Amino acid sequence: MNDVLTIKRNILETSFRTQEGHIASSFSILDILYVLYRDVLRVDPKNPEWADRDRFILSKGHASLGYYAILEAFGFLPPGELDTFCAHGSRLGGHPDRNKVPGVEASTGSLGHGLPIAVGMALALQIRKGPARVYCLVGDGELNEGSMWESLLLAAQHNLSNLTCIVDYNHSTDRALDISALEAKLKAFNWEIFAVDGHGHDALRDALRTANPARPTAIIANTIKGHGCKMMENNPEWHHKSPNEEQLRAMLEGLE
Repeated sequence: MNDVLTIKRNILETSFRTQEGHIASSFSILDILYVLYRDVLRVDPKNPEWADRDRFILSKGHASLGYYAILEAFGFLPPGELDTFCAHGSRLGGHPDRNKVPGVEASTGSLGHGLPIAVGMALALQIRKGPARVYCLVGDGELNEGSMWESLLLAAQHNLSNLTCIVDYNHSTDRALDISALEAKLKAFNWEIFAVDGHGHDALRDALRTANPARPTAIIANTIKGHGCKMMENNPEWHHKSPNEEQLRAMLEGLE
């Protein structure tokens, strides 16, 4: 299993080789994904369809490069498959496909869809009285979508205590639609709320392992888009851009 810095290096080098990928979005969520797969999710890479597994949905599917790097690091993909990212015939496309990629629970990328799917999964598991939990990672930009707030209402209405929604709160949506006072908004929708450093592994682990037995949980993960790469941090130019050779060298040298 690789550490976060090694995984970041893999992401940068893959994007350079393929000239594809949303690196900044991937770096924003990488610590969250790492802690989920290392410390929290009950999953088995050798049996990804295990009936009692926890379910994870990456709603912000454009961050697929980071997701694939994590799946490779934790054994869902064979070593080296990340090199095929976005190549003709590869199963690792720009958005994750549940019919192709082991461990992917939902095909996502059309924003505002992941949480509604997660609510349906959690409700089904609740009816079946299964032990599994559902975790859904959404971007703050997705909270501009009405479908997300309908889903938040529905989850609270049905007391989906087996559901955790993690918000990648990197403020990338602020210029389009400011969703400040997010904690108060989610509390008003009757969710259990934790606000944590989205790059702090201990805080993330503790919040992700905590659940209210009577209502769904929302974790507001305060993140930095492009975290660990100063050239990229909070720079809209890098939302969907791959480095040239000179930029790659500088990024690898300064990577945190």
